[in-house]
Amino acid sequence: MTQTDPVGARRLPRFIVVGSLAAAVHWGTANLLMLGQMAPLLANVGGFGVAFVVSYLGQRHWTFTAGHLAHRHTLPRYFLLACSGFAGNEALFYLLLRYTPLPPAIALALVLGLVAVATFLLSRGWVFVRR
Repeated sequence: MTQTDPVGARRLPRFIVVGSLAAAVHWGTANLLMLGQMAPLLANVGGFGVAFVVSYLGQRHWTFTAGHLAHRHTLPRYFLLACSGFAGNEALFYLLLRYTPLPPAIALALVLGLVAVATFLLSRGWVFVRR
């Protein structure tokens, strides 16, 4: 995104590519851990941890081209954002399953979309900006 691209039209496709790659890494890692007899909820945390590295580095260096910013500035913010997104994802998914008639696949798709939009906006406006 340049100064003349306030809505992020140039960065959004990159954000989607990096996010999709991180989601695939998350899923693959969690499944490998479960094949090794790790409990599913713990495997999910492991998958999140590996995917976090992929996501942070991809978003930092490719999507937001913020390599000039210090890791001490961007990493804690991105970690807080990612953990909040993970917690929000689980909470919203639970609420939709419990209180709506939505099938799980549709509820999860809605949750993933909402969390992705929030993550993009907060990454663009808070994590990868120079203050």
